Amino acid sequence: MKFVAFERAQQGTGASRRLRNAGKVPGIVYGAGQPRTIEVDHNALFHALKKEAFHSSVLEMELGGQTQKVLLRDFQMHPWKQQVLHIDFQRVDANTRVRIKVPLHYSGEENSPAVKTDKCLISHVAHDVEVECLATQLPEFIGVDLSGLVKGQSLHVSDIVPPAGVRIVRHGTLNPVIVAVTLPKAEEEEVAEAGAEAAAAVP
Repeated sequence: MKFVAFERAQQGTGASRRLRNAGKVPGIVYGAGQPRTIEVDHNALFHALKKEAFHSSVLEMELGGQTQKVLLRDFQMHPWKQQVLHIDFQRVDANTRVRIKVPLHYSGEENSPAVKTDKCLISHVAHDVEVECLATQLPEFIGVDLSGLVKGQSLHVSDIVPPAGVRIVRHGTLNPVIVAVTLPKAEEEEVAEAGAEAAAAVP
């Protein structure tokens, strides 16, 4: 994705307020050189932020007649207005290793035995995962195939198969659930009733 930024000459709270009133968003780009303060058109940025790829892929920023490769690192929104207050980008190149969250795209659940045979419900517990890789290898998303899910199964972070050169970041021994398979409500109630009856039958 491409976007246009302009160098920002004036800094400070007052200058930022004037920029916002003029329909601009103050920001900064840092890494691989000197930090530079920038401004971006608010409407263009607001709509770009609605796109998944803007958050998780290498972007092309045109600044001062040159194109730089950057990653979105942070942005601040107004507490109640639909207004972007500030935005941060990081310059990257072929040798830059990055850590960033990328979306998980689930597919195939409608063809799984859990859904087709047992009418189970599939819950997507996680919608993204943190990865580490070279900026040039950063995937826009990671696909997760759910077509093999069966009743009672769950998938964890360790079950994600990343693309070549991409490492899933794990925090200690934690292995969170990303997908859970639950029984239909009627069957859950039957199981609960059976358990209660079995407990009552124990002397």
